[in-house]
Amino acid sequence: MQYESLISPLGHGTFWVFVAVVIFAVLFGRKIMGPILGALDQRAVTVRQSLDEASRLKVEAEAMLADARKKRAEAIAEAKDILERAKAEAARTVAELAAEAEQRAKARERMVQERIDAAQASAVTEVRNTAIDVAIAATTAALRTGLSSEQDAKLVDHAIAQVPTAFTRRAA
Repeated sequence: MQYESLISPLGHGTFWVFVAVVIFAVLFGRKIMGPILGALDQRAVTVRQSLDEASRLKVEAEAMLADARKKRAEAIAEAKDILERAKAEAARTVAELAAEAEQRAKARERMVQERIDAAQASAVTEVRNTAIDVAIAATTAALRTGLSSEQDAKLVDHAIAQVPTAFTRRAA
């Protein structure tokens, strides 16, 4: 009997289990595989969409990065330009202020020189007037007293000696 069970597969239980599995697979395989394959296809579509979205976002990010780098370069160039213009403006302002200060110094120097010249002219005029007054006084005194040449010389010397005191009297 053992030999018979080896020769005839129909009499063995494993054969019938195999046949039942094949029949089950044929009858219900499409019904089971359809949703499984559909779910797998849907998952593949979702993954493909996610990859496409990631690629699109990567391209957008690269474009944004390039744009940001371009704007940064433009901002750096603009900052350098502003800095150069500010330096040029500062140099121009320094030159203008130096020229203006020099003009003011020259104007003050002229005013001081004019005051000195006016004071000098006034002093010369005052000295002349004082000398004239002293000479007139000496001449008047000489004419009144009828002096000799020796007395006249003493009177002139005395008048010259009194010139400084005449200035102090006039100033007061």
